[in-house]
Amino acid sequence: MNTNAGPHAAAQLLLRRMFDAAVASAQPALTIPAHLPAPPKGRLIVIGAGKASAAMAQAVEAHWPGPLSGLVVTRYGYAVLCQHIEIVEASHPVPDAAGLAAAERLLKLVSGLHADDLVLCLISGGGSSLLPLPAEGLSLEDKQALNRDLLKSGATISEMNCVRRHLSRIKGGRLAAACHPARVLTLLISDVPGDDPINIASGPTVADPTTCADALAIIKRYDISLPAAARAVLESGAGESIKPGDPRLAGAEVRMIATPQMALEAAAAVAREAGYAAHILGDALEGEARDVGKVLGGLALQTAQRSQPFSAPCVLLSGGETTVTVRGQGKGGRNVECLLSLGLTLGGHPRVNALAGDTDGVDGQEEIAGALWAPDSLARAWALGLKPQDALAQNDGHGFFGALGDAVVTGPTLTNVNDFRVILIEAESGTSL
Repeated sequence: MNTNAGPHAAAQLLLRRMFDAAVASAQPALTIPAHLPAPPKGRLIVIGAGKASAAMAQAVEAHWPGPLSGLVVTRYGYAVLCQHIEIVEASHPVPDAAGLAAAERLLKLVSGLHADDLVLCLISGGGSSLLPLPAEGLSLEDKQALNRDLLKSGATISEMNCVRRHLSRIKGGRLAAACHPARVLTLLISDVPGDDPINIASGPTVADPTTCADALAIIKRYDISLPAAARAVLESGAGESIKPGDPRLAGAEVRMIATPQMALEAAAAVAREAGYAAHILGDALEGEARDVGKVLGGLALQTAQRSQPFSAPCVLLSGGETTVTVRGQGKGGRNVECLLSLGLTLGGHPRVNALAGDTDGVDGQEEIAGALWAPDSLARAWALGLKPQDALAQNDGHGFFGALGDAVVTGPTLTNVNDFRVILIEAESGTSL
């Protein structure tokens, strides 16, 4: 990442500081302690799934005053050391046999509990792929194929998770139902637009008002190939999830402990300390990544050139989860696709820098969080013989920014509060950081 040299180094360093602040604000060690419950009369069982679940478990152990045990499943490379809670790693975004085995073990772990027991469920983004327990009649291979098709379809995360909930034996409230009559407290780190609990890891511990018919409509809308066994589950209604009012969920409570909005506010504080006005455009922006990039680029140009709707120097912050309808053969990544589209819209404007990245450290299927855009990015690309329009057409944002040396690489961040985008617009006379 070229942040240590060149005329735009100071601006890019500030962008990275804002991104790091957003990630830091959602660290489980910071957010878990205030939400821990009083010890139960019976046992405490800790379960969970997601990219942040291992770090969440570690924070629980560090602050829990009594005995505990449990099992959580996280993404490969995201495990941390725990003494009493077992950490299992599995595949994301396409599920594997390790995730299947972990999901089966979770259900067994919470069976046979009593009313005095407490299940502490630690859920964060990525849990859908990490708990791939197929509905009766479906195989892991069926789930893998469907997951790949969903990821390429352009469906929103809420639409994808609706389908997943109705083809599962653990999602859509089923995990909480299996805990009955024990009390269930779910601590959530949100990675979805709107922070709806049913869409975080496909809602394994919350009631689901959507139906099999809704899932079938999504399959039809995006022309997604559906295995015959999966279609039979949906058409017969056998895949119905746990609905609101189900008595097995009467003792279930949900607490949101970290959200995209909190992360954006942390980044905004860094911007203001550096002398920039900070404007949060929204924490739940959705749509095709390249389209969102065009809109954000147009807004940045209007601000830089017309002082509308904001005045420079300022930063424009946004979160949410865009989608990519894959048509090319590139390395993908919704954040880098959004950023490349934004950059092409800016056309090398001399006072606009930007960063887009995923707060979990993985944009798409690449171990790269995102990338930086500078006023000279297009000129440098052309000098290297790169064709940015072709890269966008091929869904190859990672290839493009990697060749420029402008990728943002964090490694596992151990949290996940969705996508982070920031545009820094300097005053016409230049701004000293």
